[in-house]
Amino acid sequence: MVNRRRNGSRANGRAGRGGVQTQQQRKRPPIKALREPAIFAKQSGSASDTPHDKVTLAQARRGTPAHRPVRVYADGIFDLFHSGHARALMQAKNLFPNTQLIVGVCSDALTHKYKGYTVMTEDERYEALIHCRYVDEVVRDAPWTLTPEFLKKHRIDFVAHDDIPYTSAGSEDVYKHIKAAGMFVATQRTEGISTSDLITRIVRNYDVYVRRNLQRGYTARELNVGFINEKKYRLQEQVDRMKETVRTVEEKSKHLVHRVEEKSHDLIYKWEEKSREFIGNFLELFGPDKAWHMIQERSGRVLQALSPYQSPRTSPSSSPTRGRSTSPVTHWPLLRFRSPPPKGASVSSSEGDEGEM
Repeated sequence: MVNRRRNGSRANGRAGRGGVQTQQQRKRPPIKALREPAIFAKQSGSASDTPHDKVTLAQARRGTPAHRPVRVYADGIFDLFHSGHARALMQAKNLFPNTQLIVGVCSDALTHKYKGYTVMTEDERYEALIHCRYVDEVVRDAPWTLTPEFLKKHRIDFVAHDDIPYTSAGSEDVYKHIKAAGMFVATQRTEGISTSDLITRIVRNYDVYVRRNLQRGYTARELNVGFINEKKYRLQEQVDRMKETVRTVEEKSKHLVHRVEEKSHDLIYKWEEKSREFIGNFLELFGPDKAWHMIQERSGRVLQALSPYQSPRTSPSSSPTRGRSTSPVTHWPLLRFRSPPPKGASVSSSEGDEGEM
């Protein structure tokens, strides 16, 4: 019993120590939902003292030590930063298990020279990039064409961009030498969204956006709009408001008419039911061989039983049995009226009168 207890205590001690080690191994630093903005690269290049050995594509895909991240570079203009830009940077960040993403942003002077005018200034574009969660480092005033010196200064292992040849600055593809050196990694473009598409929308709907900004308080001078055009836009805005009001009233009236129609249909249906019920009851009461005819027959019999006998239609003289009458004839005495006697005359007695009569 003692040995068993000792063995059990030893086993429990090992399990306890093993449990503590497992908890320590599983303990990880908490993941922060928010992070600090990316840093700006120094003009002198990367300040890391870690030796920068060459990393092959296969080694990068297998994974590198924590102290030796794979430095991936992606450059662009990033004007009107949109979801297409963010998705491209997300792909570049997720190319390898241990990736440090460096983003190069070209200046206004270089962009206006080789591509065209931008909507956002270079400082605004720099600020937009450092607040993207996939970016670790931003290189300001990045070169239009990458040189070996630039790649070495920033310790770049691979360059990420879409695989479509980028014709610019007198070259058929500015990434041609990067692809030949085996340092190019392709990403996918996001169809349906680009800076040029956004600008095209604004230009195509120029009047709409001018009216929008006038409504939001911008002056015609700030929008570079003349006096006549300003009045035209404001008048058009009033017309549109009136149209919207009319449209709202029409929708409400249609809804009201629809409700009235539903009510009328219900009333008509109920009226039809009541009319059918009324007609059925009428036919039951006044139809042939129904209750009303039975009542009429019974009432006729009762009236016939209660009515007096009528006198014969033919006179006694015309009867074949002359001098005989089928019914007794009542003879009423004839009364003779006299004029009133003169004054002073004596009134005869009733007996004398009866004798005279």
